[in-house]
Amino acid sequence: MSNPRNQPVTEPRPEPSAVEAELRAEIAALKRQLQEHRTQAPRPSHRTLALVGLLVVILVTCGFFLGYVPRQRRERVLAAESREQGESLPVVNVALVERSPAETNLVLPGNIQAVTDSPVLARATGYLRKRYVDIGDRVTAGQVVGEIEAPELSQQVRQAKATVDQAASSIQQAEAALQQSQANTALAKITAERWKTLCAQGVVSQQDLDTKQAQYQAQLANDRALEKALAAARSNASAAEANVARLNDLVGYQTVKAPYAGVITVRNVDTGALVTEGSTLLYRIAQTDQMRTYVNVPQADSESMRVGQHASLEMAELPGRKFAGTVSRTSNALDPATRTLLVEVQVPNPTGILLPGMYAQVDLAVPRKSRPLVIPSDTLVFRTSGPQAAVVSPDGVVHFAKLELGRDFGDRVEVMRGLEDGQSLVVNPSDAVREGARVKAVAGPEKAKH
Repeated sequence: MSNPRNQPVTEPRPEPSAVEAELRAEIAALKRQLQEHRTQAPRPSHRTLALVGLLVVILVTCGFFLGYVPRQRRERVLAAESREQGESLPVVNVALVERSPAETNLVLPGNIQAVTDSPVLARATGYLRKRYVDIGDRVTAGQVVGEIEAPELSQQVRQAKATVDQAASSIQQAEAALQQSQANTALAKITAERWKTLCAQGVVSQQDLDTKQAQYQAQLANDRALEKALAAARSNASAAEANVARLNDLVGYQTVKAPYAGVITVRNVDTGALVTEGSTLLYRIAQTDQMRTYVNVPQADSESMRVGQHASLEMAELPGRKFAGTVSRTSNALDPATRTLLVEVQVPNPTGILLPGMYAQVDLAVPRKSRPLVIPSDTLVFRTSGPQAAVVSPDGVVHFAKLELGRDFGDRVEVMRGLEDGQSLVVNPSDAVREGARVKAVAGPEKAKH
């Protein structure tokens, strides 16, 4: 059935549940009890109401003074501090420009080497019959390190001795021939003198005298020739004896000995290997009781290097240990490619803890005639125009000075031009530090000087 137009359609209200009915009943009971209590309770008097009102006024006043007034006071203090902070100068830490010490430490890399390091070559051709040392072994001067077997050398020695005997026989023959010639010369001289007397007496002709004189002169020439032959025979004998001595020395070289005390760093052959005189490397020996290292000193410090100057070596694998040494010599010339001076530092090594080939840091105490200015590295500002530093004048005005830098020591940098001794520089300048700005300078924490 349709409803008439313009009349609201009412939906049937759902029946309340048992819980809602119970709650409504309890609420109605509480309202009745409250109504009864109001009707039964006596009404307060005017005095009580006045006291209650006074108490409320006191509480409100105390709350005002205890809450609102302190809050307003704090807000005023904060506003004043904010204004003061906005009007005050920015505080910056400054560091002073100082002169470098009169003596500085120059640390340079270097390679440790043995003072003497030489190869031991074979002096006799043959086979290595026995070796007595290997790499890492320490040897003394003259210690036998190997033996070479050379049978051909023995035959050469016998042949050389036979040549010496032949040369001795040749000398004897030359001496006998010379003696015979000298006797003939003496006879020719006497004969020529006799014929000269006979010719003067007219017994013999002048032709016969000239013949005897020519025979005498020929005999003298023969004596001189035999003397030369005797000298040649003696020279040949000396050469043969020298050859025998040489071969005997080579026989001695069949026993290989250490030339000096040291350590064997290379062993190139083994037993039974064929070795050739003058070309086969047997061992390499290094004298390690004294070590040396070469360092390249820059040109700026080259004139400060002196023989006998103190130096110390440090190795990363031996932390905390320093090895004292001295400058033994310099090249007295700069390398045109690197503009550095080659310096040799010698270090005693009695315990053998330093090994050839080690990498070391060499610390040289270098006296400085002209002491350059140094500044902390955290005062530098790098811009397109080059390195600069913010200088704070005595009246607190900032000025950026262009710098010409020298050597970099890590935490400190040398300044060749642009600053003066005693000036104050801003440490780690922020964006507030600008050209011409006024700042309040505060001395920063002092750093350790190197």
